[in-house]
Amino acid sequence: MTTTTSNRYALAIDLGGTKVEAALVDPNGAIFPPSRFRAPTGRASSSDQLAESVRTVIRKSTAALPDDAELLGAGIGSAGPISLSRGEVSPLNLPAWRDFGLRAVVEEELPGLSVSLRGDGNCIALAEHWIGAAQGVKFFMGMVVSTGVGGGLILDDRLIDGPTGNGGHFGHVEVGGEDTVCGCGGTGCVEAVASGPKTVEWAQAHGWTGTTGEELAAHYADGNEIAVQAVRRSARAVGHAIASATALVDLELVAIGGGFSHVSADYIALVAEAITDRAAFPFITKVRVVASALSHDGPLIGAAALVHHPERLSEAARA
Repeated sequence: MTTTTSNRYALAIDLGGTKVEAALVDPNGAIFPPSRFRAPTGRASSSDQLAESVRTVIRKSTAALPDDAELLGAGIGSAGPISLSRGEVSPLNLPAWRDFGLRAVVEEELPGLSVSLRGDGNCIALAEHWIGAAQGVKFFMGMVVSTGVGGGLILDDRLIDGPTGNGGHFGHVEVGGEDTVCGCGGTGCVEAVASGPKTVEWAQAHGWTGTTGEELAAHYADGNEIAVQAVRRSARAVGHAIASATALVDLELVAIGGGFSHVSADYIALVAEAITDRAAFPFITKVRVVASALSHDGPLIGAAALVHHPERLSEAARA
């Protein structure tokens, strides 16, 4: 078999609260479209059903590997928390999996290949830093606002994931003035306030009669008062938490992706506006907030970066 730089692929896997997705990604960060497959997950799924969904997308994606190509290894981005050393995941929105050995499942499907696991927020940060909105930015946070809220930190050009792999777990930073109880046991966590499902729940509790994030977006565009309040509450919580993160690690840029970040055309602007409350601290208000440059591809591209660009990880993580 003859391979070139462009046909040496990484298998990228993205596990979330509603689906698992897999695809082959080349060294330039491009997804090979015929290899992209997804299968359902969800809160009601059993452990066996979740594992079978993972195996299904792996088998379909690897079957699409071109005859003249090489598979280098696999990268997994998973909703967290995770255990980096044990290769286990405990996604908050997938209760059937607690300390589940996801890396071992993938290794069984890909004998002889290396498999790397990180939190999905970290993968999003890696993707934006590699080929997205944060190219050339040394101090950066990538984040997603969707079924959950996640994040990943790039500090001085290196991913900071910590000894357990859970560094940058932005969704479970608490927001001042909020008392919503989070599934993690905290009170007022960004995820419990600002995620799509939790924002829909808040709107319903205040008299809104819709049921989905898509309906909330439509009613926001129509000027429905409760929908407007709900979306602004979500954006404000995200903005205040970004301000706190910037106070801690002096961020230059934050890029936001995820389905719920598209709930309104001005969502990113509303997040940025909330940061201006810290006007007395210019080093906080200088942080720029932009939309993800990678849309829904970020988690897969970041998972592939674990294979194609291990030098972007911290030295401790590589060890």
